[in-house]
Amino acid sequence: MARGLELLTLTESYTWDGGEVSQTNLHSVKSTEPSFYPPLEKATMSARSAINKEIFTPHDERMLAAVQVKRRTKKKIPFLATGGQGDYTTFICLSVTNKKPAQVSITKVKQFEGSSSFVRRSQWTLDQLRQVNGIDPNRDCPEFDLTFENAFDQWVAGSSGDKCMFVQVLHNTCQRHSADRKPEFVNCQSKLLGGNSILHSAADSVTSAVQKASQALNERGERLGRVEEKTGDMMNSAQQFADTAHKLAMKHKC
Repeated sequence: MARGLELLTLTESYTWDGGEVSQTNLHSVKSTEPSFYPPLEKATMSARSAINKEIFTPHDERMLAAVQVKRRTKKKIPFLATGGQGDYTTFICLSVTNKKPAQVSITKVKQFEGSSSFVRRSQWTLDQLRQVNGIDPNRDCPEFDLTFENAFDQWVAGSSGDKCMFVQVLHNTCQRHSADRKPEFVNCQSKLLGGNSILHSAADSVTSAVQKASQALNERGERLGRVEEKTGDMMNSAQQFADTAHKLAMKHKC
């Protein structure tokens, strides 16, 4: 069975240099693949909104994307109390400063069990990102790796759709904001790196909708024009009939 996608918007909106692509412009495709998270569409959306407000807004930043993840391999930290498995939830977030020149960061954010607040943990600049590994270029999968100058993490997202959206926004951001050395994207599906991309498909669908609406209005205008024309003809016919009747009445009166 082919894996499905569940494209969840990662923030309330994506803001690009050329305008804003809101979450309502993106298609939602329900996933048929199992997720390691319980049903949490609303909870995840709420968490992302809270992360943006708690972590990034106070620092005059805005969050572009976020994905909830778990490690594929356990991180070995001996003799350090890190809490048991499942004691916290991890998000990988992509953010940009509001001030120019824009500075882009990738931040690891955690929410510990029993707490409603979020904690900023590790953070890297976009220039420190060396490689994004999509694991499999031939199919949708939730796994991906991030390699930085001084760190390497192997992650699995809640669904392939979440990973797909995050990687695509990350790639688009790298193309616009990485000045000197752009990070390498390997083993990623072509739809994530441009061409037949989700955001382009969304834009195409919006354009198509506008064109259809415009065509419908034009057709309606043509129908209204024909009705007005027929109404004018009927009014002229009625006026001619009235004039003829008046002439006949005057003739008989005489």
